[in-house]
Amino acid sequence: MSPREYIAVIPARHGSSRLPGKPLAEIAGEPMVAHVWRQACQSGAVRVVVATDDARIADAMAPYGAEVVMTAAKHLSGTDRLAEVAERLGLADESVLVNVQGDEPLIPPVLIDQVADRLFDDPQASIATLAEPIADVEALFNPSVVKVVRALSGRALYFSRAPIPWNREAWDRNAFLEQPTLLETDAWLRHIGLYAYRASFLAEYRDWQPSSLERLEQLEQLRALHYGHVIQVALARVPNPAGVDTAEDLARVRALLEQGER
Repeated sequence: MSPREYIAVIPARHGSSRLPGKPLAEIAGEPMVAHVWRQACQSGAVRVVVATDDARIADAMAPYGAEVVMTAAKHLSGTDRLAEVAERLGLADESVLVNVQGDEPLIPPVLIDQVADRLFDDPQASIATLAEPIADVEALFNPSVVKVVRALSGRALYFSRAPIPWNREAWDRNAFLEQPTLLETDAWLRHIGLYAYRASFLAEYRDWQPSSLERLEQLEQLRALHYGHVIQVALARVPNPAGVDTAEDLARVRALLEQGER
Protein backbone atom coordinates (compact mmCIF):
# COMPACT_ATOMS: atom_id res chain seq x y z
CA MET A 1 0.00 0.00 0.00
CA SER A 2 1.18 3.52 -0.77
CA PRO A 3 1.70 5.98 2.13
CA ARG A 4 -1.88 7.36 2.09
CA GLU A 5 -3.87 4.30 1.02
CA TYR A 6 -6.29 2.76 3.48
CA ILE A 7 -8.70 -0.14 3.89
CA ALA A 8 -12.33 0.30 4.94
CA VAL A 9 -13.62 -2.45 7.23
CA ILE A 10 -17.30 -2.91 8.04
CA PRO A 11 -17.87 -4.91 11.25
CA ALA A 12 -21.26 -6.61 10.89
CA ARG A 13 -22.46 -8.54 13.94
CA HIS A 14 -25.72 -10.48 13.69
CA GLY A 15 -26.45 -10.59 17.42
CA SER A 16 -27.41 -6.98 18.15
CA SER A 17 -29.15 -6.77 21.53
CA ARG A 18 -31.60 -4.03 20.54
CA LEU A 19 -32.20 -5.08 16.94
CA PRO A 20 -31.19 -8.73 16.33
CA GLY A 21 -30.10 -9.46 12.77
CA LYS A 22 -29.65 -5.73 12.14
CA PRO A 23 -27.08 -6.01 9.28
CA LEU A 24 -29.59 -8.08 7.30
CA ALA A 25 -32.56 -5.77 7.91
CA GLU A 26 -34.08 -5.01 4.52
CA ILE A 27 -33.91 -1.44 3.27
CA ALA A 28 -35.16 -0.64 -0.23
CA GLY A 29 -34.94 -4.32 -1.14
CA GLU A 30 -31.37 -4.88 0.08
CA PRO A 31 -29.75 -5.80 3.41
CA MET A 32 -28.55 -2.82 5.43
CA VAL A 33 -24.94 -3.99 5.33
CA ALA A 34 -25.05 -3.83 1.51
CA HIS A 35 -25.97 -0.14 1.69
CA VAL A 36 -23.04 0.49 4.06
CA TRP A 37 -20.70 -1.47 1.78
CA ARG A 38 -21.81 0.54 -1.25
CA GLN A 39 -21.16 3.83 0.54
CA ALA A 40 -17.71 2.62 1.57
CA CYS A 41 -16.97 1.60 -2.02
CA GLN A 42 -17.61 5.20 -3.08
CA SER A 43 -14.85 6.42 -0.75
CA GLY A 44 -11.17 6.46 -1.60
CA ALA A 45 -10.50 3.15 0.18
CA VAL A 46 -8.34 0.80 -1.88
CA ARG A 47 -10.11 -2.19 -0.35
CA VAL A 48 -13.49 -2.63 1.37
CA VAL A 49 -13.94 -5.62 3.69
CA VAL A 50 -17.02 -6.85 5.54
CA ALA A 51 -15.99 -8.47 8.84
CA THR A 52 -18.61 -10.76 10.32
CA ASP A 53 -19.07 -13.75 12.61
CA ASP A 54 -22.18 -15.02 10.87
CA ALA A 55 -22.44 -17.05 7.65
CA ARG A 56 -25.82 -15.50 6.88
CA ILE A 57 -24.19 -12.10 6.46
CA ALA A 58 -21.40 -13.55 4.34
CA ASP A 59 -23.98 -15.29 2.14
CA ALA A 60 -26.00 -12.08 1.78
CA MET A 61 -22.94 -10.18 0.55
CA ALA A 62 -21.79 -12.86 -1.92
CA PRO A 63 -24.03 -11.62 -4.80
CA TYR A 64 -22.39 -8.19 -4.51
CA GLY A 65 -18.91 -9.60 -4.90
CA ALA A 66 -17.92 -8.10 -1.55
CA GLU A 67 -14.79 -9.27 0.21
CA VAL A 68 -15.79 -10.91 3.50
CA VAL A 69 -13.54 -11.93 6.38
CA MET A 70 -15.03 -14.36 8.90
CA THR A 71 -14.08 -13.44 12.47
CA ALA A 72 -14.64 -14.89 15.93
CA ALA A 73 -17.99 -14.41 17.65
CA LYS A 74 -16.40 -13.50 20.99
CA HIS A 75 -15.48 -9.91 20.14
CA LEU A 76 -17.03 -7.29 22.42
CA SER A 77 -16.39 -4.34 20.09
CA GLY A 78 -15.80 -3.41 16.50
CA THR A 79 -12.22 -2.49 17.40
CA ASP A 80 -11.53 -6.05 18.57
CA ARG A 81 -12.99 -7.35 15.32
CA LEU A 82 -10.78 -5.01 13.27
CA ALA A 83 -7.74 -6.23 15.17
CA GLU A 84 -8.52 -9.77 14.04
CA VAL A 85 -9.05 -8.59 10.45
CA ALA A 86 -5.67 -6.82 10.43
CA GLU A 87 -4.01 -10.01 11.66
CA ARG A 88 -5.84 -12.29 9.21
CA LEU A 89 -4.96 -10.04 6.27
CA GLY A 90 -1.32 -9.88 7.36
CA LEU A 91 -1.28 -6.09 7.22
CA ALA A 92 1.92 -4.15 7.87
CA ASP A 93 2.11 -2.10 11.09
CA GLU A 94 1.80 1.19 9.20
CA SER A 95 -1.39 0.13 7.39
CA VAL A 96 -4.48 2.24 8.10
CA LEU A 97 -7.94 0.75 8.56
CA VAL A 98 -11.16 2.74 8.82
CA ASN A 99 -13.94 1.22 10.91
CA VAL A 100 -17.20 1.93 9.05
CA GLN A 101 -19.95 0.77 11.35
CA GLY A 102 -22.36 -1.71 9.81
CA ASP A 103 -25.41 0.23 10.95
CA GLU A 104 -24.59 3.44 9.04
CA PRO A 105 -26.31 2.98 5.65
CA LEU A 106 -26.28 6.75 5.01
CA ILE A 107 -22.61 7.38 5.89
CA PRO A 108 -21.19 10.02 3.51
CA PRO A 109 -18.12 8.63 1.70
CA VAL A 110 -16.36 11.97 2.16
CA LEU A 111 -16.28 11.38 5.92
CA ILE A 112 -14.62 8.00 5.45
CA ASP A 113 -11.87 9.72 3.47
CA GLN A 114 -11.64 12.58 5.95
CA VAL A 115 -11.04 10.39 9.00
CA ALA A 116 -8.28 8.48 7.16
CA ASP A 117 -6.64 11.73 6.06
CA ARG A 118 -6.70 13.02 9.64
CA LEU A 119 -4.71 10.01 10.79
CA PHE A 120 -2.21 10.34 7.95
CA ASP A 121 -1.69 14.00 8.88
CA ASP A 122 -0.56 13.20 12.44
CA PRO A 123 2.17 10.53 12.43
CA GLN A 124 2.09 10.35 16.24
CA ALA A 125 -1.62 9.56 16.41
CA SER A 126 -2.81 5.97 16.69
CA ILE A 127 -6.47 6.78 16.02
CA ALA A 128 -8.45 9.48 14.23
CA THR A 129 -12.15 10.16 14.56
CA LEU A 130 -14.71 12.89 13.84
CA ALA A 131 -17.01 15.23 15.72
CA GLU A 132 -19.64 17.87 15.00
CA PRO A 133 -20.95 20.86 16.98
CA ILE A 134 -23.84 20.31 19.38
CA ALA A 135 -26.59 22.86 18.82
CA ASP A 136 -29.37 21.19 20.81
CA VAL A 137 -29.77 21.30 24.60
CA GLU A 138 -31.39 17.86 24.72
CA ALA A 139 -28.44 16.35 22.85
CA LEU A 140 -25.98 18.01 25.23
CA PHE A 141 -27.63 16.41 28.27
CA ASN A 142 -28.43 13.07 26.59
CA PRO A 143 -26.04 10.34 27.87
CA SER A 144 -26.48 8.45 24.59
CA VAL A 145 -24.78 11.36 22.81
CA VAL A 146 -21.04 11.07 23.41
CA LYS A 147 -19.21 14.35 23.90
CA VAL A 148 -15.52 15.01 23.19
CA VAL A 149 -13.15 17.77 24.31
CA ARG A 150 -10.07 18.36 22.19
CA ALA A 151 -6.89 20.42 22.34
CA LEU A 152 -5.88 23.16 19.91
CA SER A 153 -3.96 20.50 17.97
CA GLY A 154 -7.18 18.53 17.48
CA ARG A 155 -6.05 15.78 19.82
CA ALA A 156 -8.71 14.37 22.12
CA LEU A 157 -8.49 15.26 25.80
CA TYR A 158 -11.48 13.22 26.94
CA PHE A 159 -14.72 11.58 25.82
CA SER A 160 -17.79 11.42 28.05
CA ARG A 161 -21.51 10.84 28.16
CA ALA A 162 -21.73 13.84 30.48
CA PRO A 163 -22.19 17.42 29.15
CA ILE A 164 -18.51 18.32 29.01
CA PRO A 165 -17.01 20.85 29.20
CA TRP A 166 -19.04 21.95 32.22
CA ASN A 167 -20.05 25.61 32.21
CA ARG A 168 -19.62 26.82 35.78
CA GLU A 169 -21.86 29.84 35.23
CA ALA A 170 -24.65 27.89 33.52
CA TRP A 171 -24.68 24.69 35.45
CA ASP A 172 -27.92 22.95 34.52
CA ARG A 173 -30.29 22.23 31.66
CA ASN A 174 -32.55 25.19 32.50
CA ALA A 175 -29.67 27.63 32.18
CA PHE A 176 -29.06 26.45 28.61
CA LEU A 177 -32.75 26.63 27.82
CA GLU A 178 -32.88 30.19 29.10
CA GLN A 179 -29.68 31.18 27.28
CA PRO A 180 -29.64 29.23 23.96
CA THR A 181 -26.75 31.38 22.72
CA LEU A 182 -24.50 29.40 25.09
CA LEU A 183 -24.42 26.68 22.45
CA GLU A 184 -23.29 29.09 19.73
CA THR A 185 -19.64 28.17 20.25
CA ASP A 186 -17.48 25.21 19.30
CA ALA A 187 -17.05 24.23 22.95
CA TRP A 188 -19.54 21.33 22.84
CA LEU A 189 -18.82 18.63 20.30
CA ARG A 190 -20.71 15.43 19.54
CA HIS A 191 -18.48 12.48 18.79
CA ILE A 192 -19.15 10.63 15.53
CA GLY A 193 -18.30 6.94 15.83
CA LEU A 194 -16.14 6.68 12.72
CA TYR A 195 -12.53 5.64 13.41
CA ALA A 196 -9.27 5.27 11.52
CA TYR A 197 -6.63 3.04 13.15
CA ARG A 198 -3.05 2.09 12.53
CA ALA A 199 -2.62 -1.67 12.37
CA SER A 200 0.20 -1.45 14.93
CA PHE A 201 -2.24 0.06 17.44
CA LEU A 202 -4.82 -2.67 16.84
CA ALA A 203 -2.19 -5.33 17.56
CA GLU A 204 -1.54 -3.75 20.97
CA TYR A 205 -5.19 -3.05 21.76
CA ARG A 206 -6.14 -6.75 21.84
CA ASP A 207 -3.94 -7.37 24.89
CA TRP A 208 -5.14 -4.47 27.03
CA GLN A 209 -7.63 -4.80 29.84
CA PRO A 210 -10.49 -2.24 29.91
CA SER A 211 -9.66 0.79 32.02
CA SER A 212 -11.78 1.97 34.97
CA LEU A 213 -12.87 5.05 33.00
CA GLU A 214 -13.95 2.87 30.09
CA ARG A 215 -16.03 0.71 32.44
CA LEU A 216 -17.69 3.75 33.98
CA GLU A 217 -18.50 5.54 30.73
CA GLN A 218 -18.89 2.41 28.56
CA LEU A 219 -16.69 4.06 25.91
CA GLU A 220 -13.96 1.90 24.42
CA GLN A 221 -11.95 4.85 23.06
CA LEU A 222 -11.06 5.75 26.65
CA ARG A 223 -8.91 2.60 26.74
CA ALA A 224 -6.62 4.13 24.13
CA LEU A 225 -6.28 7.38 26.10
CA HIS A 226 -5.67 5.42 29.31
CA TYR A 227 -2.71 3.65 27.71
CA GLY A 228 -1.25 6.91 26.43
CA HIS A 229 -2.23 6.81 22.76
CA VAL A 230 -3.09 9.91 20.74
CA ILE A 231 -6.55 10.28 19.19
CA GLN A 232 -6.98 12.99 16.56
CA VAL A 233 -10.46 14.55 16.22
CA ALA A 234 -11.52 16.46 13.10
CA LEU A 235 -14.69 18.46 12.62
CA ALA A 236 -16.82 16.61 10.06
CA ARG A 237 -16.87 18.31 6.66
CA VAL A 238 -20.52 17.40 6.10
CA PRO A 239 -23.36 16.40 8.45
CA ASN A 240 -23.41 12.74 9.39
CA PRO A 241 -26.92 11.22 9.23
CA ALA A 242 -27.91 9.17 12.27
CA GLY A 243 -27.34 5.42 12.12
CA VAL A 244 -29.69 2.58 12.97
CA ASP A 245 -29.90 1.57 16.64
CA THR A 246 -33.62 0.96 17.07
CA ALA A 247 -36.67 -0.15 15.10
CA GLU A 248 -37.68 3.51 14.87
CA ASP A 249 -34.31 4.38 13.32
CA LEU A 250 -34.75 1.57 10.81
CA ALA A 251 -38.17 2.87 9.78
CA ARG A 252 -36.73 6.37 9.30
CA VAL A 253 -33.87 5.16 7.09
CA ARG A 254 -36.20 2.91 5.10
CA ALA A 255 -38.44 5.88 4.38
CA LEU A 256 -35.49 8.01 3.25
CA LEU A 257 -33.92 5.42 0.96
CA GLU A 258 -37.17 4.08 -0.46
CA GLN A 259 -38.26 7.63 -1.25
CA GLY A 260 -34.92 8.24 -2.97
CA GLU A 261 -35.58 5.29 -5.30
CA ARG A 262 -38.88 6.65 -6.58
